Amino acid sequence: MPWLKNLEKVKVMSKYILAIETSCDETSIAVLEGSKNLLSNIVSSQIKSHKDYGGVVPEIASRLHVEQINIVLDQALTTSKIKLSDLSAIAFTKGPGLIGALHVGLQAAKTLSLSLNIPLIEVHHIAAHIFANNFVQDIKYPALALVVSGGHTEIVYMKQELSFEVIGRTKDDAIGEAFDKVARILKLGYPGGPAIDKLAKKGKDTYQLPKPRSNEDLNLSYSGLKTAVLNLVNNANQKGETIRTEDMCASFQKTAVDMVLDKTQQAIKKYSVKTVVLAGGVAANSYLRDALPKTVAAIDKNIVTTIPPLWSCTDNAAMVAILGSKLYDLKKFSDLGAGVDPNWGISFVK
Repeated sequence: MPWLKNLEKVKVMSKYILAIETSCDETSIAVLEGSKNLLSNIVSSQIKSHKDYGGVVPEIASRLHVEQINIVLDQALTTSKIKLSDLSAIAFTKGPGLIGALHVGLQAAKTLSLSLNIPLIEVHHIAAHIFANNFVQDIKYPALALVVSGGHTEIVYMKQELSFEVIGRTKDDAIGEAFDKVARILKLGYPGGPAIDKLAKKGKDTYQLPKPRSNEDLNLSYSGLKTAVLNLVNNANQKGETIRTEDMCASFQKTAVDMVLDKTQQAIKKYSVKTVVLAGGVAANSYLRDALPKTVAAIDKNIVTTIPPLWSCTDNAAMVAILGSKLYDLKKFSDLGAGVDPNWGISFVK
């Protein structure tokens, strides 16, 4: 890294990491002091802009990131009461995510790194979601991470810190994607997860929905469940019958979440772990947050289950910062030739 002329003088007494997250439809910048002291975490959401389309439109997301990045940066610095000259490093989300959106964060990070002559740190989006649990308590290893979001459904085994092995994943739709698609079928709007979660509390698990065949495979599949809901709704419409929306939400949510819980139990029996952590947008689901600790305890009461705070479940820069701080300590720095990787697999993180 030839542009970093004073790398040997990186700050030790006061470490301030500025982190940038632009992987999808949230423009977020955070400032972290040390390893856990979060000074600011500004998030500009684009949900209203994408709501009419029933999902995120990549081109719109990229343009909104360009419009918001400087505004969010100013707010993050003002809230943290930290000057640019105080910063120790810039962490940014390299991937996975939308390529155009990722590039906005990359260019902002490179500009700051070059102008301030401080290190640049590449962060994996899913790994950052996992490490957000450290805001609650430090992860003890070996650990199991249940990653559930709109784009990902993975069970990750972590033998040690920064070691990621995907031992189970969805073969088709991610669980969050299935929530959004079912919400669209039921005309509940976007995003679908919160709407289904809210209505499910008022309903009962009365609809018969298919469950996958139980086996030793830790992979999942949600396309059949989504199609089953669609067929039930279509058949009811053809017969002039009314779908009880609250009951359908309760039935779908329980089936979808129980599939993940069943695989988690299988994984715990197969791998010896000290901690199970929850990560990703669907980690905000109330049924999952309540059921996971009970599911883990039923297998081994000595395993610690960590549930991330609600504010850290959706995309945000705080999670990028806490992992960036760890990488800073290990001096895992990048250079100005860094690029984004929209398909970056967590197993390839080193």
